[in-house]
Amino acid sequence: MKLLCCRFSAILWLFITNFSAFQTLANEPEVPQIFTQKLQLAYFEIQKLRLEKARLLLGQEKNQTPENPAIVYLENYADMYYLLISEDKAAFERLGKQQDLRLEKLDKLPASSPYKRFLKAEIRLHWAFIKLKFGNEVSASWDIIKAYRLLEENQKMFPTFLPTLKSLGLLHVLIGSVPEQYSWVTRILGLSGNINQGIRELRLVQQKEPLFRQEAELIDLLLHAYTLQLDHSQIRLLKNLPDRQPDNLLIHFFATSVLMKEGRSEEALRILTKAPRTAAHISFPFLDYLLAEIQLQKGEYEVAYTNYSKFQKSFKGFNFLKDSYFKQFLCRWLTGQDAQAKARLALLPKVGETIVESDQYAAKFASMYTSGKVKAEQKILFEARYASDGGFLEQASEVISKVSEVSFAEESNRAEFNYRKGRILQKMKEEEQALVFFERALQLAQKSGLYYAPSSALQMGYIYKEKNQKNLAIAFFKKAMSFKKHEYKNSIDNKARAALTELGA
Repeated sequence: MKLLCCRFSAILWLFITNFSAFQTLANEPEVPQIFTQKLQLAYFEIQKLRLEKARLLLGQEKNQTPENPAIVYLENYADMYYLLISEDKAAFERLGKQQDLRLEKLDKLPASSPYKRFLKAEIRLHWAFIKLKFGNEVSASWDIIKAYRLLEENQKMFPTFLPTLKSLGLLHVLIGSVPEQYSWVTRILGLSGNINQGIRELRLVQQKEPLFRQEAELIDLLLHAYTLQLDHSQIRLLKNLPDRQPDNLLIHFFATSVLMKEGRSEEALRILTKAPRTAAHISFPFLDYLLAEIQLQKGEYEVAYTNYSKFQKSFKGFNFLKDSYFKQFLCRWLTGQDAQAKARLALLPKVGETIVESDQYAAKFASMYTSGKVKAEQKILFEARYASDGGFLEQASEVISKVSEVSFAEESNRAEFNYRKGRILQKMKEEEQALVFFERALQLAQKSGLYYAPSSALQMGYIYKEKNQKNLAIAFFKKAMSFKKHEYKNSIDNKARAALTELGA
């Protein structure tokens, strides 16, 4: 179940949306309208991350129709966004008491209403996301299981109530992406579903329910970005979303994050700089962190350092803090300011937590640096890595071309050199050359526990998949999953498993 939670933690910032103006459904009892015009306005304000205005509208509606179950849902929805963005621990403890109270209110709905199970499932999913953010994986797991069962039951009782398929489709994809060696856990828990099934359900919503088309598109994009692979049409759609809704802060964050993940940081920067960060929107310091990340990738170390500091000063949460101090270390270390770099790294153990992979890596690096295991020869590898990650391929290629494998004394650094070189060549569409370097990285790193070995195997699988060499692709995806312990095991295993499912293996 922990692995299913890991899939959820990658998509914390997209949730079940667009519940305005549900239609009366054929062949089923009439579904009463519970989302009034004012509640629809409140919903859209929450979507834009203008939470104060949304809560004002909810308060007004509460005075008029205090028993309306949609109010309970929207209050929970607003709380979810606040907690995920602020990471306010005191508010988490206080608002956590509302989960059971809100579920009890929804229990009063008649069993004949599709809203009863549907909204209860949504509230459980909201809290699953929140609890994952705050590191409460066990409780989050049970919320996911209960939400799944509610949605499955709702689908059987109300098969034409399409909103159910949005959440259920999401869950089916995530369940289907759990690596084979752990699928027995989902079977024992009664969780079933596969990637193709979930995508079909999401596409059905897009085709048959115009009201929910955008939400289904967003979930579809997110699942392809973090579990499958985005195609060119999806990239175009992603880049156009912020222009459709220029006052929607969530959409700008969504597009920026996914484009960065896709190695399109220059395009992400264009969207990020247009993000509507007004007094009406919730404070969102993480956007300063994203800006600093892009600047680091571009080699703009001084402005990156400044924006990491801005993030640290305004953010009151706990995730990505260790990583931001590590990145400030890099901004100084890569420019020859070793004393200042070391001083910044010394602060890392005192801040934040190690819930997300980035913070775990930062903590591991700090420990290695303190024990003298980090060498100056690694500087050029960091430069190439971040330039490549951002899609600045000419810059990355220029950096990595200054060295060769024999430039490095440490075997781990020789392995990383080959992996970085392979990734740059792969992104530049020089796949045949990339395979040579990935093969060498795999050879050097496969006994060391370094993630370059499984990462190389994963990328080789993707290359052979694109070349329609199915057997080789399957072999390398399985190879990627065979490595037992490394810091990116969950994400690499899930990507490999998703690819194997696509290949029918």
